[in-house]
Amino acid sequence: MNNSPPVAPKRTGLARVWHATLYSWQGLYAAWFEPAFRQEALLAMLGLPAAFWLGQSWLETGFLIACLAFVLVVELLNTGIESAIDRIGPQWHELSKRAKDMGSAAVHISLLLCGGVWLSALWRWWAV
Repeated sequence: MNNSPPVAPKRTGLARVWHATLYSWQGLYAAWFEPAFRQEALLAMLGLPAAFWLGQSWLETGFLIACLAFVLVVELLNTGIESAIDRIGPQWHELSKRAKDMGSAAVHISLLLCGGVWLSALWRWWAV
């Protein structure tokens, strides 16, 4: 006998897109209550208009905005890793520590990249 619950059929087409969009909004809503994500999102909101002011071409403006978005994406992934590890249990484990440390390192690298790109654009703006 099979005691497993029945599996719902997979959504396709627009229903899949609609539900995926709802799940994404739920993820963004949950991320907003993470202090690190909220700080980076607020910084990105300030950086968005600044990118249009600072960028000297559409390509440079796009790159400045992409760097801000990249930090948010990496922070979302890091938060997902941390949440999954915390779901497993509160006890300390070397692999859990490594996973969290690597997620943190990814955020750090994305922030360094973003800062470097923005400093480069500022340098170019002031040097000209």
